[in-house]
This record gives sequence, C-alpha cells and structure tokens, in this order.
Amino acid sequence: MLVPIHPKGKPFIAIAAVVALLLFFVSGYAGLAGLVILAFVTYFFRNPDRMVPQGDGFVLATGDGVVSHVSQSTLPKELEADETLYHKISIFLNVFNVHVNRVPASGTIEKHIYIPGKFLNAELDKASEDNERTVSLMRTPQGQPIGFAQIAGFVARRIIHDLFPQQQVEQGARYGIIRFGSRCDIYIPLHYQLMVEVGSICMGGETMLAIDPAVFRADTLTWKTV
Repeated sequence: MLVPIHPKGKPFIAIAAVVALLLFFVSGYAGLAGLVILAFVTYFFRNPDRMVPQGDGFVLATGDGVVSHVSQSTLPKELEADETLYHKISIFLNVFNVHVNRVPASGTIEKHIYIPGKFLNAELDKASEDNERTVSLMRTPQGQPIGFAQIAGFVARRIIHDLFPQQQVEQGARYGIIRFGSRCDIYIPLHYQLMVEVGSICMGGETMLAIDPAVFRADTLTWKTV
C-alpha cells in the first residue's frame, strides 16, 4: 500500500528527483547517492492515516516521537494566560519520525500565534522559549483549556501550520508539519491523569497522553481513520 505524501513535501521530492537524475549524468555512484536522498526525502514527508480514538476526557499526542520532558509549567507567555500551572509534556521528533502534527482534542481554537526564533537543539528545555515555534490554546466542549506548540529544531527550518482563532477542530485532525527534526509541547490541566512518562513512545493522533478521570470512559470509545 502506498503511504500518502504531505502536500508541502511534494516540491522537495520533485527537486530531489531532478537532482538524482542529473547526478546520473555525473556517474552511476553519484546517481545512486541521489536516489538515496530522494528516498529519504520521500520517506520524511509521509503522511499516514491514523486510527484516532473518539470520545471525551482525553488528550492525544500531537506528533510522533519520544517523550523527552514531563514537568509542570504555565502556558507559553505569548498566549497571555494567567499563572495557572499545567502538566507540560514534550515530545521529541527525530528526522525518521512522521512530522505531521495533529490536534490533541476536539474543541475551539482560542489563540494561535507564530513566533520567529532560533534553531537550537529541540531536546533542550529552553527551545520552548527561544526557537521558532507556534503556540496554540484551545478549549474542549467540557470547557477545559489545552495548550500545544510546534517547535523547530536544529535541523528544522520551517513550520507549516493551518490553525486560526475560533476554528472548530476535531481530535487527531492534521494541522501542520515541521520540516526535518522538531519538538511538540502539550499543556494539560493538572487534574488530568498522565498516561505517559519520560521515554514513552508516542504516535500522533493515537497515543493518549492524559485522561480526565471525571469524564473519560473507556467503554464508550470508538475509533476513526483520520
């Protein structure tokens, strides 16, 4: 089965294909190296469907990767929120992970802001404040605030994002991509029970990061291909 390619990756794949073809005119070995690069670029921009759980009272991973940090923090200062503390979960995406980002819960986008910045190693904690990033604040149908961020890394140089204030979103829906290595931060109210820890492997749109014990019901869950 062919895996879908993210539309933003097609120009890069076309360029890599042309380069590979031209390298064959230099030598066979150069052409083979070009094919390897073409295969990697195509692989990077893969955009597979996911089996997204449907229900209330949980927060999904916004990207594929490994949980690198779990802490408590206020929301990013750009969202101009109060000093309320949240669980902060950071997911590091290496260059071999799927880099398509997905919405963590259903609800309404209240704020969505793009911030230019540096390109530090995305695993560093200060990348949340110094690197190029987007920060978003949404509210679930139950009135719970959820924050989430796309953060560019040392290799990543471009964040693609498709959210806007007052937009209605569904959990697990695609909303952007970060090119070539990055990180996602998710901010979850403290009364939610965490389901992951440092070192946990996540799949965007599928892995539950946390549940609200007062709302979540496992026996009513269904799944949808998104």
